[in-house]
Amino acid sequence: MAFIRLTLVLAAAAVLLLASFSNAFTPSSPAFSRSSTELGMTKLSYNGKAFDFREGSPLKSACAKLGVKPRYSCKKGDCGSCTLSVGGSRIKACVGKVPPQPRLKSLQEKGLEIK
Repeated sequence: MAFIRLTLVLAAAAVLLLASFSNAFTPSSPAFSRSSTELGMTKLSYNGKAFDFREGSPLKSACAKLGVKPRYSCKKGDCGSCTLSVGGSRIKACVGKVPPQPRLKSLQEKGLEIK
């Protein structure tokens, strides 16, 4: 009799477990559906020019669009001659990526300065 009860309890637990995982892979939170205004764009500025770039895109192409011409030696990131200051942090232009948008509203409006 105890064996039958244990089997019924385990079967009920399995049904509850499967019911909870049935929606595990469906996007239920709004984090999966981004609007066009939340595409992860970062504003970079140089000598009065400012453009929006997608975060994670190559910094080398962003610099070319802004008119920044960093010095390159190895183009692999080994020598460090292409290092730029982007918003106060130093990034190698040949292998670096555009940083994420800053959280401060003043920096979001002005953009991260490239030096």
